[in-house]
Amino acid sequence: MFSRRSLFFTLLTTTSLLFSFSHGESHFPTFQTPPTLGEFLEGEDEYGGGVASLGTKRFLAEGPTSEPPLNSSLVLAAKRTYRRDPLDGFKKYTGGWNISDRHYWGSVAFTAAPFFVIAAVWFLVFGLCLSLICLCYCCCRRESYGYSRAAYALSLILLILFTVAAITGCVVLYTGQGKFHDTTTKTLEYVVDQADTTVEKLRNVSGYLAAAKQVGVDQVFLPSNVQTDIDQIQSKINSSGSTLATRTSDNSREIKDLLDSVRLALIIVAAVMLVLTFLGFLFSIFGMQFLVYTLVIIGWILVTGTFILCGIFLVLHNVAADTCVAMDQWVQNPTAHTALDDILPCVDNATAQETMLKSKEVTSQLVNVINQVITNVSNVNFPPNFAPLYYNQSGPVMPTLCNPFNSDLTNRTCTAGEVDLNNATEVWRNYVCQVSASGICITPGRLTPTIYNQMGAGVNVSYGLYHYGPFLVDLQDCTFVRQTFSDIYRYHCHSLQRYSEWIFVGLVIVSAAVMISLVFWVIYGRERRHRVYTKRLVAEGFGGDKHQT
Repeated sequence: MFSRRSLFFTLLTTTSLLFSFSHGESHFPTFQTPPTLGEFLEGEDEYGGGVASLGTKRFLAEGPTSEPPLNSSLVLAAKRTYRRDPLDGFKKYTGGWNISDRHYWGSVAFTAAPFFVIAAVWFLVFGLCLSLICLCYCCCRRESYGYSRAAYALSLILLILFTVAAITGCVVLYTGQGKFHDTTTKTLEYVVDQADTTVEKLRNVSGYLAAAKQVGVDQVFLPSNVQTDIDQIQSKINSSGSTLATRTSDNSREIKDLLDSVRLALIIVAAVMLVLTFLGFLFSIFGMQFLVYTLVIIGWILVTGTFILCGIFLVLHNVAADTCVAMDQWVQNPTAHTALDDILPCVDNATAQETMLKSKEVTSQLVNVINQVITNVSNVNFPPNFAPLYYNQSGPVMPTLCNPFNSDLTNRTCTAGEVDLNNATEVWRNYVCQVSASGICITPGRLTPTIYNQMGAGVNVSYGLYHYGPFLVDLQDCTFVRQTFSDIYRYHCHSLQRYSEWIFVGLVIVSAAVMISLVFWVIYGRERRHRVYTKRLVAEGFGGDKHQT
């Protein structure tokens, strides 16, 4: 029912399954919703984005450097995972959280060994006792005699107490599985939402790049080599986005099915054990010995199974706690090499880096196209015979657009006399003239409405690509993974651990209570039978004495 990688770990690391960017896996943080591509192309001037500070980054594909890393390696959850490893001669395991290491699984599974041992001992010992009871009943059958009121009353009281305990355990188990299912579902929905958000952002970037190919200002377009590069990177972006969307859908559906199956199984266990407890108590009270022994045999097998489930959910609980601690430590040590790096490559770094560089290049080229028109056409007072460059430009010269990048695509600071991408269209609106039917300015101005609209489209596309700069930077390293892990640790981990513990505790209570109830079904049945036999003897003796008198 449960694989070696328990359900909880499967959920928490489902980002490594869901968030696959090309061949890698990733997690994505929550970003402030940017304007859509349509809003940009329609000329919206209200923007809320900017370039985020990179801070300390950890690149998965970065090459060797001359300086050694400050923290080259980190053992995750070392203190929590310091357990005995049966696969290594019961020595203490010191490798930390590492699902690729069989010794980790051996050490965490060993924490559930007591329950597996109890299940085996219970199955063998109680099975042997049942066999001996059946053998004695069949071969050495004799009338019962002797009756102790104290033993009868004590067995009845204990039977009632453990029946109540079993019912309580069933309630805890049922409540715990419901809350556990709700919490795991919310965590999964959060992860899926992060993936969907990223797919949307990737498609927006692709859309801006496509729009950039169509942008032309006064018949000036992007260079042909840049347009060719856009086609190539668009293909990669679309492929990565489609892969991510497909994997998100497929894996989320599979995990939901698994969660539903686990929930159904736990509900069945709780219901069966509740019915078994109630019927066993009822049959014992009314002295239905055949039905009692039938339920004892069924309960013997079910209790064995529930003890095994106790062990499985103890492993689940420990892996959950290990994973949460590991995620938190990984978030706090962004430059360290950990076991997560080997199983969770954040992203297809080559595609992400190429996308980021190409978006910078296209942004810079679009700004250059606009500035060429401003410098060589709009701000020049051509004579009428220089058509089509002449459209009666006049008035104050208009400012050029600030290029946010230098020629080497590093960040650039705007200089005096330049307008930035945020307010360029607002400033340039003051330089638009009114035109005649032939497209010639009839009022002072440097831009015709047509050229202004073309420049506005170019600015909006440039700003759109520039706005997604932080997002593309985050795709290069594990910033978004750390953000998602941090959110899961902060908002989901504690609930998942708490409710997995509820399930574990409920299973332990049910298993122990039903196990002891089985014994007292037999004991109480024996005492009840002795009581009835003794009363019959007393009645017969009293009747015989009266007849003689």
